[in-house]
Amino acid sequence: MTELMKMLQGIKYCLSEHPRILNFRWSTTQSWGSTWSFLFTVIPAYIAAAVTLHLLLTLFRRRRPVPLGPIPAAHSLLMALISAVIFVGMLLSAAAEIRDTRWLWRRTKTTPFQWLFCFPLGTRPSGRVFFWSYVFYLSRFLHLFRTFFTILRRRRLTSFHLLNQSFLIFMSFLWLEFSQSFQVPAILSTSLLYSVVYGYRFWVGVGMRGACFPLVANCQVALLGCNLACHVGVLLLQVFKGGCNGMGAWLFNSVLNAAILLLFMSNYVETHMKNSNLVVVRVEEEETTSSHVRRSGFEPKNVVKQN
Repeated sequence: MTELMKMLQGIKYCLSEHPRILNFRWSTTQSWGSTWSFLFTVIPAYIAAAVTLHLLLTLFRRRRPVPLGPIPAAHSLLMALISAVIFVGMLLSAAAEIRDTRWLWRRTKTTPFQWLFCFPLGTRPSGRVFFWSYVFYLSRFLHLFRTFFTILRRRRLTSFHLLNQSFLIFMSFLWLEFSQSFQVPAILSTSLLYSVVYGYRFWVGVGMRGACFPLVANCQVALLGCNLACHVGVLLLQVFKGGCNGMGAWLFNSVLNAAILLLFMSNYVETHMKNSNLVVVRVEEEETTSSHVRRSGFEPKNVVKQN
């Protein structure tokens, strides 16, 4: 029991009390990828590289998927672990911030719940919470590799996938640049979902049996619904509690979230309709085949007559 407590204390120290975490500050001189020029360079470069690879494979008419071996499964395992660490680190850091600054909130009558959704005006991007927000921002670039895995496997490259990845990088940058409210619950929910989704992808990638329902799509719907509810909560706090920090960036992020939601629902409905049409076609083919068999007077050999 003592060894377990020591291990938990060590994990807590590494994820929320380490000096590099406590002294973190988002700035153009100390943080990689913290400039607007970097952001507006890397996102178009990502889209151009993805589209170019897709066009090259189409141009050379390569029908067979490029063999990637265990690389996609290893990437999924890595992303699942990183997402789990971000979730635990943000959770411990948020609890530590609430513990250390609770005395200051008594003057403004702020509760921990309100702080999670609504940073006080004048909040600077430094300390524990923003360290994990920065790690989350960096992890978005690792997610981009899955786009190229999808292209190399000759799956359809959709505009939703490219725009979704680009929007998420942009939103993560705004969280840090403007110390935006709402980012704590957003990072917690997103990292938790990614740990589940990428863990599932690793499970399937190593040859295990998948779920009997679209797990990834259902998780994405749940995340979008959770974000929508949280955005409503932030708006109510902004109106009735005297203002939240970074509301300009929050408004822009809300527009991006709405665009992602519309793109996802359009893509989801289109995919669902195609799958439904395939099922209908298969059923009609089976019915046509069975009717021809009955008309010709033959019965399948595997049918056993009952007395």
